[in-house]
Amino acid sequence: MIKKLVILIVGLFTILSCGKKEEEVKGNKPLIVAQGADARTLDPQKAIDTPTVRVYNQIYDGLVKKDNDMNIVPGLAGSWNKVDERRTIFNLRKGVKFHNGETLTAKDVKFTLDRMKNQPTVSFLISEIELINVIDDYTVEIVTKNGFGPLLSHLSHPGAVILNEKAVTNSSERYDQNPVGTGPYILDKWLAGDRIFLKANPEYYLGKSAIENIVIKAIPEGTNRTIALETGEADIVYDVDPVDIDKIKSNNDLKFLYEQSLGNSYLGLNTQHKPFDDVRVRQAIAYAINVDDIIEVVYKNTAIPGSSPISPKIPGYNKDVKNYEYNVEKAKKLLAEAGYPNGFKTSIWINDNTSRKDIATILQDQFKTIGIDAAIETLEWGAYIDRTAAGEHDMYILGWVTVTGDPDYGLYPVFHTSAHGRAGNRSFYSNATVDRLLDEARISTDQEKRMDNYREIQRIIQEEIPSITMVYNNQNVATQKYVENFVLHPTGYFNLYNVNFSK
Repeated sequence: MIKKLVILIVGLFTILSCGKKEEEVKGNKPLIVAQGADARTLDPQKAIDTPTVRVYNQIYDGLVKKDNDMNIVPGLAGSWNKVDERRTIFNLRKGVKFHNGETLTAKDVKFTLDRMKNQPTVSFLISEIELINVIDDYTVEIVTKNGFGPLLSHLSHPGAVILNEKAVTNSSERYDQNPVGTGPYILDKWLAGDRIFLKANPEYYLGKSAIENIVIKAIPEGTNRTIALETGEADIVYDVDPVDIDKIKSNNDLKFLYEQSLGNSYLGLNTQHKPFDDVRVRQAIAYAINVDDIIEVVYKNTAIPGSSPISPKIPGYNKDVKNYEYNVEKAKKLLAEAGYPNGFKTSIWINDNTSRKDIATILQDQFKTIGIDAAIETLEWGAYIDRTAAGEHDMYILGWVTVTGDPDYGLYPVFHTSAHGRAGNRSFYSNATVDRLLDEARISTDQEKRMDNYREIQRIIQEEIPSITMVYNNQNVATQKYVENFVLHPTGYFNLYNVNFSK
């Protein structure tokens, strides 16, 4: 019996050893990435939330893209020429292949942009485009209704990546679960709510990726993501909770990357729900928030107070707008003027995110000082996005990143009347003057005039306060020491194409 047991153990050890050796020979160790939520869809025109984009960013390419300094650089368009204020001609790279073997042509570009016009999530990006003309297989002309100052910036947005017409229209399966792009990675398998498997595209136009396989795992709790990194379960972790930062920094086997982002964290107020339709109530809530507590307790002093809907890193930022310093007495006075001397009951919606839970708890406590009884309701990420888009909430905590680097993207989808709901305006805010100024700035190519408009918009927003910018975020990523060539990007959408393991 003992002899048989020994033989069994030796045999098992041999099998395991051979398996490990085979894996090392093949060099196919997957790159394991952990983030706070699963993708909602892999159709880039259906969702532009950060967890989703971080996945499909590996699958698709756009006509142009933003480099790490936020400069516009070639993507699938090797070059372009602005003919006049309305017309821009894009010259496509030749020989680029989609994952289904189809060759990229100008017809795919036209199909993509025409389809975008009918997608509520992304239509605002190209609402000023009037015509897309196919000149030949590798040349496409985009004609705008008027001038369109942020055209190239908007085409660099992940929601504007190029789709293959045949894959979208002829697929017998759901396209959102069977994406076809030109990017460095191909979808291999998707275990919804858990993880996504990607494999390297052997025909990628810039060359095949060094890492053959990527697994992107959804781990909602920040502390659990940190544990996954410490135990070697993950190679890269997005969005380390502030409470874990020092622990990671002190671990010699790990690397910590950190920089100011282009985004913010804000408290949105549904202006179509009473009592938030009264500007005095919204201002009272703004005065009742002690942001310093949030920065110290939640962010461990790694964020800075917000004073406007767009960050100081974005052109057109207005540093002189109304700032709501913590003032309980002023908040109480405004509530009394609005007819709520004893406050009211309401709710704060959050998704399953540790930092947002902590922020909501602090806000809940602070609001009690002015008589507001705010229950905290936690929703799963997909339900959270869908139901806030439908306007079912009173208050909610979310973030917004001006990923194009142009103030239009930081303001238009969040405050324009046409963007109510899914496009970004979850406060359901409407102001005719703000709409006009946003529209004017969009169609202008006079950059100074555009910036003047954006500064005025911020002034109005801070007076009417449909959302309260609490902090400007810093972004962070932690990796194993052996992970090479991972770099942060100001947008928070990271490219895994160049990532490798040290030898």
